[in-house]
Amino acid sequence: MKWLAVALSLLAATMSAAVEPGEILEDPRLEARAREISSNLRCLICRNESIDDSNAELASDLRRIVREQLRNGKDDSDIYDFVVDRYGEFVLLRPNLKGANILLYASGPIILLIGTALCALYIRQRRKPSRQKDALRDDERERLEQILGQ
Repeated sequence: MKWLAVALSLLAATMSAAVEPGEILEDPRLEARAREISSNLRCLICRNESIDDSNAELASDLRRIVREQLRNGKDDSDIYDFVVDRYGEFVLLRPNLKGANILLYASGPIILLIGTALCALYIRQRRKPSRQKDALRDDERERLEQILGQ
């Protein structure tokens, strides 16, 4: 039972954050800002993790850049701008809703809705019984009656 408690505590410690002790800033306010910024930046290797949670080397480099910028007196928006200029907007876990992003977020659901409607119409059209195939012309009906002996 004791080994289970040790394993769970080690697991909880590794899941909390990937920030190494040498990265932590001495000023608690700056460290809190660094953690907030890091939690909003995506690890470019792990994709769905923030750099605060990632153990990747690139995430560690990004955490150091954020902390260096904070030590240099930059404000949060300057740091975000610096990282986005360097790595692209994909680095943001919550992208800005302006420019092309608005078009992407607005048109995506509309295109999906139109595509679904077109698929539904296509399927409905294929399932509709064709009356043209069942109807016989007069000469075909007469020939059929002759063959059947009526």
